[in-house]
Amino acid sequence: MSIFDNRQKILIVGPAWLGDMIMAQSLFKELHKIYNSPIIDVLAPDWCSNILARMPEVRKTITMTVGHGSLNIRERYSIGKKLRAENYLEAIILPNSLKSALIPFFANIKIRTGWLGEMRYGLLNNYTKLQKKQYPRMVERFVALAYSFKDHQSLNRIFYPELVISSDNIKSLKEKYQLKFNKPVVAMCPGAAFGSAKRWPKEYYADVANQLKSTWQIWLFGSKEDYAITSFIQNSTKGRCLNFAGDTTLEDAIDLISLSNIVLSNDSGLMHVSAALNKPLIAFYGPTPENFAPPLAKNTVSLYTDIECRPCRARECPLKHHLCMLEILPSNVIDHIRELVP
Repeated sequence: MSIFDNRQKILIVGPAWLGDMIMAQSLFKELHKIYNSPIIDVLAPDWCSNILARMPEVRKTITMTVGHGSLNIRERYSIGKKLRAENYLEAIILPNSLKSALIPFFANIKIRTGWLGEMRYGLLNNYTKLQKKQYPRMVERFVALAYSFKDHQSLNRIFYPELVISSDNIKSLKEKYQLKFNKPVVAMCPGAAFGSAKRWPKEYYADVANQLKSTWQIWLFGSKEDYAITSFIQNSTKGRCLNFAGDTTLEDAIDLISLSNIVLSNDSGLMHVSAALNKPLIAFYGPTPENFAPPLAKNTVSLYTDIECRPCRARECPLKHHLCMLEILPSNVIDHIRELVP
């Protein structure tokens, strides 16, 4: 049983990474299972509003105006003071940092729930130390916060994230890009904001693209920072790819990926977007552990090697050989594509 009644108004202090915010939807779903139509607002960076708008469990995004990593106690106090009028009954703080717990404290929210983290005694008043072995996956650590700590063992099922698509936006995108569907679509997401170590080699993506280009459409996704990588893949196929990197909003990327037949992605935010769209998915894991934040969907394959130095969790390969990714061969990926999309 939860420690709160069914008239719950909840503030979630959200994570700052796209993939983490996608996984947080499992918590939002759990809260809707527990309570009768709870009001859930999420305090998050402004860019998150586009992704949270695709989650029907969330009422609204409250923009976090303090930059990621900045303390700025004065601004946090100002935000908290404004939020007092909302009369939230509970705050659930997903990040483990001390500063992430300040705004709910300043907002005088009665119950402030989170893992103990960076010495947050006083800022939190409903907390315990995280038992990593009990909750090995990030999504479990999020969902467990929906319950009183004595009831955490009741986590029998995790609700997977499910993003809503916009049929009106899809119609506009089809017209804008003159999209045709005479061939199946493979979406490739070759970027990773965390660092180069998480990127399956662009040459391998290009190899797969060239093997598929006669029978598949190849769509490339990413941010402006990924454009050099996606352009390399596009040029390797002599222009036989649609390169959306840096040319679409996050909302557009969601709706375009929803039109694909399969997705190839590094361990990135777009990987979690693809899973939340229930797309067949092949995910590449190098420096990060494949079982900590896996894609939360049924029809997925996570590819990784057994090289002894992984998972190192480094942004750049500390040994300069990148074998954890180089040993995942394009031929293996082609075989999995055929299995997932006969």
